[in-house]
Amino acid sequence: MIVAANFKMNKTKKDTISYLKDLKTIDFGNVKVAVFPPFTALLEDELIGAQNAYPEVNGAYTGEIGLEQLNEFNIKRVLIGHSERRYVLKESQEFIAKKFEFFKKHNFEIFYCIGEPIEIRKKGTEAVINYLKEQIVGIDLKYEKLIIAYEPVWAIGTGISAKLEEIQEVHAEIRKLTNRPILYGGSVNLNNIKSILETPNVDGVLVGSASLDVETFKEMIEIVKEIK
Repeated sequence: MIVAANFKMNKTKKDTISYLKDLKTIDFGNVKVAVFPPFTALLEDELIGAQNAYPEVNGAYTGEIGLEQLNEFNIKRVLIGHSERRYVLKESQEFIAKKFEFFKKHNFEIFYCIGEPIEIRKKGTEAVINYLKEQIVGIDLKYEKLIIAYEPVWAIGTGISAKLEEIQEVHAEIRKLTNRPILYGGSVNLNNIKSILETPNVDGVLVGSASLDVETFKEMIEIVKEIK
């Protein structure tokens, strides 16, 4: 099982150092843990990944960071394709695929996000699957360091998680396309994490706001450790 924390635009470097120190007071057991802080809080730590990066070593890309900056912290894990990058910052599938190929070339562990907006969800599972297939164009689904995160856009930060049957249906369809781990993300919390992780073809969770409190995130890890 995999449990990942996405801080988004929250926490400082000082906060993140304290968070990791507290987080590591528990035994993770067989749970793979990842933490994605903002750029200014990147640290050299085996748990840390970057929320985003530009597909170049360095260069004239104002406001971005590239491989050179990640190498400084020995970071080999990156989040690509998050809905906030797609819908808020208007990243195209072509550019997202370019990022994927660049970081695949450099042997990164890639947490690759896909998810549908509410207007697609209302059309039913078939429409959702067709939409998600458009978000994996140009992506090597056999890449050995790929981790897919299904995050319905309408469930992110809303407090409304997808229904278990919706998660099961979508994850089953994604499983037909790849044997890589598939995470669920979208308003995961202490009340629903166990039932989500007991759903077939769910290999872990990508947690947003609920991960900001380290005690809550530690409790989540403890719950995951108990799931067979």
